[in-house]
Amino acid sequence: MSINTFVDQLAQTAVPRHVYNPYSYDRPANDDRRHNLRRYLDQMIARQPRCLLVAEAPGYRGCRLTGVPFSSPHILQHGLDGVGLYGTQHGYRLPAEWPHIRREASATIVWQTLPRFERLPLLWNAFPFHPHRPGQPQSNRPPKTSELALGQPFVTQLLVLFPIQTIVAVGNKAETALSRWGLDFVKVRHPSQGGKRAFQRGLAEILVINSEA
Repeated sequence: MSINTFVDQLAQTAVPRHVYNPYSYDRPANDDRRHNLRRYLDQMIARQPRCLLVAEAPGYRGCRLTGVPFSSPHILQHGLDGVGLYGTQHGYRLPAEWPHIRREASATIVWQTLPRFERLPLLWNAFPFHPHRPGQPQSNRPPKTSELALGQPFVTQLLVLFPIQTIVAVGNKAETALSRWGLDFVKVRHPSQGGKRAFQRGLAEILVINSEA
């Protein structure tokens, strides 16, 4: 299994109604998202992450636009000080769609939190496609339990591509998916809707804090 094969399989996955596949080959705008995801996974392969953070699904302000979990157009453009990820200087491409959207709240919280730890975790979504309300592409909805099954093979493949030792479910839907798939994991609160401090506390109990931070 290679990263190119992984992204190609994402692109070729047929999704249900009211779900958008941000990697599919049928829309030119998705070319940049596939490129960005490959770039992210290449960068993370070099870092050999030991922990996989699995969230719920792409949001329309974040991964739906960028192609990278827990990122936003702002993060993708400017990168992250002291982290060495993202940024157009590292080859990432800005999404052309919906240029008025620049930031995503959960991505901002996650990247306020992760640099304090010694080793960055790999970020992913249990359902790697964007579920939205009917007729409202700029909206989010929780993925249905039946939809979550589409994400299982991709989590399984990431566990082959990366030397993951710990899986962390970020929120209830990720917990549901990982439980159904029979994977060992620990759970933390999702950072959205007032969950920032609980999310940060939960990760601090799991990951090693960088003493030099």
